[in-house]
Amino acid sequence: MVEAWAEKRVVITTDSTTLAESVAARFLSRVAKRVDAGKLAHVSLTGGVMGAAVLAAAARNRRIERIDWSLVHFWWSDERFVPSADPERNEKQAREALLDSLDVPSANIHALAASGEGLDLDAAAAAYAEELGRYPGPDGPWPSFDVCFLGVGSDAHIASLFPDRHEIQITDRSVVPVRDSPKPPPDRLTMTRPVINGSKRVWMVLSGEDKASALGLALAGASYESVPAAGAKGRKRTVFFVDEAAASKVPPELIDQEY
Repeated sequence: MVEAWAEKRVVITTDSTTLAESVAARFLSRVAKRVDAGKLAHVSLTGGVMGAAVLAAAARNRRIERIDWSLVHFWWSDERFVPSADPERNEKQAREALLDSLDVPSANIHALAASGEGLDLDAAAAAYAEELGRYPGPDGPWPSFDVCFLGVGSDAHIASLFPDRHEIQITDRSVVPVRDSPKPPPDRLTMTRPVINGSKRVWMVLSGEDKASALGLALAGASYESVPAAGAKGRKRTVFFVDEAAASKVPPELIDQEY
């Protein structure tokens, strides 16, 4: 895989509410530009507080009504392997925040398997890899996401790729199981780095002072094995969208006032 990624930039807003609204508006603008040209848009969603907040803000934005959602496909970079009705599932959070309100074909929502539905963790990973493979991109049997949303944990994990674990080093598969996760629940599924980094745009959304250290390490060129957020890079754009509380350790020269 040719590693030709865009420089990382940081966009700062005042607080978490403004942050969610700003990212949601940019997201809708990006999707609209893609589908207005008659092209499919593949979007990878994330979970967590800010992931849901961005989607909820998008649902409130009036521009949402002018987008042809039949051309948009939704995916998830990771999922908690719990029952489908469990409130911890990223899919459930996304459906409640946005997807259930959209006129989007059910076939365009590519959820990972839930526990108790007949697949074990390994089979669930293989099934999602097969689903990704239906939309191959330039780098492998997976889509090149127009936007790949990622949250960043206080330990700098992204998706379910945690520091100093073997999953962050896997490059020969697109989806892998995660067992004994350092963050509950213990069983998870996650896309690997090649899939994330095949995205056109990687947008990481961080809020709160507890994320400042992780952000600082990610921007300082730390090893991706120990700081997974440092290894997330989009082909065209790699942007950290943060509020002021999370931005206390950002070098001024990395702040992008234009994007």
